[in-house]
Amino acid sequence: MNDGETDGAPVRLTAWVRGHVQGVGFRWWVRARALELGLVGAATNLDDGRVEIVAEGTRESCERLLALLSGPGAPGRVTGVTNRWDQSRGGLRGFVER
Repeated sequence: MNDGETDGAPVRLTAWVRGHVQGVGFRWWVRARALELGLVGAATNLDDGRVEIVAEGTRESCERLLALLSGPGAPGRVTGVTNRWDQSRGGLRGFVER
């Protein structure tokens, strides 16, 4: 944990996943993992072939999702993940695929 995020306050993770991640069930898989972790947000295909994930919840749950994104169970072939941490903005409901 860093940035003082030890009090359980919600955070926002934005991650961009590169590789062969479109057309392989990746967004559906991310949605299932996020819901299991109690996160809200979205997984969106980008025009450049990446998938963008925005997830809000506890820092611990977001870190677990981030680790799963490039883990052995992820569909397709992940070649890299870039991420950014922010304060939770709220207003998200459920976890959707776009």
